Amino acid sequence: MSEKDQKENDADVLVLGAGMAGLAAARALAIDGQRVLVLEAEDRVGGRIFTRHVGDEIVELGAEFIHGQPPQLLALIKEAGLELVERDGSTVRFQHGELRSDEQDDDDSGQPKSPFVVLEELEDHSGPDLSFAEFLATKHLSEEACAAAIGFVEGFNAADHHVISIAALGFQQKAEDAIEGDRAFHITGGYDQLPRFLAAKVQEFGGQILPNTRVRRLEWSEGRVLAIAGKGEDQRSFSARRIVIALPLGVLQRGEPEFRPALPASIRDLLAIDGPIRMGHAARFTLVFKERFWRELPPQPALAELSFLFTPAKIPPVWWTPHPEASNTITGWVGGPRSSALAGLSVEAVGEQACAVLAEAFQLDAVSIRDQLSGCYLHDWSADISAAGAYSYIAKRGIDAPEKFVEPIADTIYFAGEHTTTDGHWGTVHAALSSGLRAAAQILAGREALATS
Repeated sequence: MSEKDQKENDADVLVLGAGMAGLAAARALAIDGQRVLVLEAEDRVGGRIFTRHVGDEIVELGAEFIHGQPPQLLALIKEAGLELVERDGSTVRFQHGELRSDEQDDDDSGQPKSPFVVLEELEDHSGPDLSFAEFLATKHLSEEACAAAIGFVEGFNAADHHVISIAALGFQQKAEDAIEGDRAFHITGGYDQLPRFLAAKVQEFGGQILPNTRVRRLEWSEGRVLAIAGKGEDQRSFSARRIVIALPLGVLQRGEPEFRPALPASIRDLLAIDGPIRMGHAARFTLVFKERFWRELPPQPALAELSFLFTPAKIPPVWWTPHPEASNTITGWVGGPRSSALAGLSVEAVGEQACAVLAEAFQLDAVSIRDQLSGCYLHDWSADISAAGAYSYIAKRGIDAPEKFVEPIADTIYFAGEHTTTDGHWGTVHAALSSGLRAAAQILAGREALATS
């Protein structure tokens, strides 16, 4: 590319997507003096971090937890001057018509009491890769223990247990152990503060962020990218030397944006709907109540400090509160194929169903719980055209697939996003963050190599 062409470009680097991956890449590039232009389809930054502020309540509609002690994410939180609160409290289960705390569990059946027992076996698995369903078929578990293991794997990974790889699950378990992944934290005041901090830093160092700019087509050749956004009279184009594609896997799988010429076959194979990396699906909602009515209910002291409630035979099967934070909210969650039960339901219908499940679990009248309800809040990520799902997971025999996303295409196209991580932390904010930093480092290293050649 000639010096004249470089000057006429809108940017040195385009970044598609203002989620954590895109913002992390953009900030690192802008700090280095690169002219960076971030193109974001929505009217806000954050991607799958989406916080609603409802009065004094913090309602997370997307990512919510800091999982463990991921160093890059914790460093960013510290830099932003944000505070963390560690979740604690009790776990309660409603099963066989009875509400019991984990401390009351006196099961002596000899079956695993926790799905983690089954998952820990996978850390040392040395046989051929299997789906989790195939793996369970080799075990001698009770129906209840099997259901608990499936419930956890599908719920936590937003995955289909007939598809997800046990090699990936084992690798993921080791990765979580290394950062104390059994601990969980909230950002006081809401997760949205973090992407807003990054966005401000991008702009502070001269980068630009254009919201409401959905890129439909990418025309590219080595050392040249033209991103075409909008339609008809509203169509706009943006040019650069390089581009970071920091869009969710589900969007790319849907064929957006269109690449001209097409991406290499190795990348197209990764982006197949039934390929080695899948987009998971989940449904979550948050109920805001007038008060924490459950704190006075039996069993005590478990409900006074309720953290997690499991209702495995119901939809949703998982609930949590922000304990120890003072909040009148309860969040419901269902991941994997069971999440389709809530797909397309109105907020009112979800609220009604949720109150009915809580009424049965707490042994209260559903009307009394509905009377306590101030609001129900949700966001359908699978129906969101800018997400097309919750987060990614690895299919059987696909554990090496993310490595193909790490290799730049003609020193021109770079991929970032939680689905591109190679360290086992798929589906997390810290994976998105680290992938953006990795893509930026690759671009800067490439420039240095070119300058010294």
